Amino acid sequence: MEKEQIEQKLADLVKEVMPEVDEDIKFNVDIEQEYGVNSVSIIKLIVAIERKFNVEFTDYELALDNYSTFGNLAELIGKKLEDL
Repeated sequence: MEKEQIEQKLADLVKEVMPEVDEDIKFNVDIEQEYGVNSVSIIKLIVAIERKFNVEFTDYELALDNYSTFGNLAELIGKKLEDL
């Protein structure tokens, strides 16, 4: 799957899981500062990602500290899809 496709699907999921994020998703800004993402919302998003992309995250990968931007998350999804 191409990077742009991953980013579009991820942006759709963000808006679905985090309705408070009602603006265009930027993939290179700090998600805690820009969008108020916290540890609970990142876990909800990761669960939705696992379903949508049919990938699995390890316990370590559930931590918000691993993702400063949505771009980081999109890159990890891309790597997981390559490993399938």
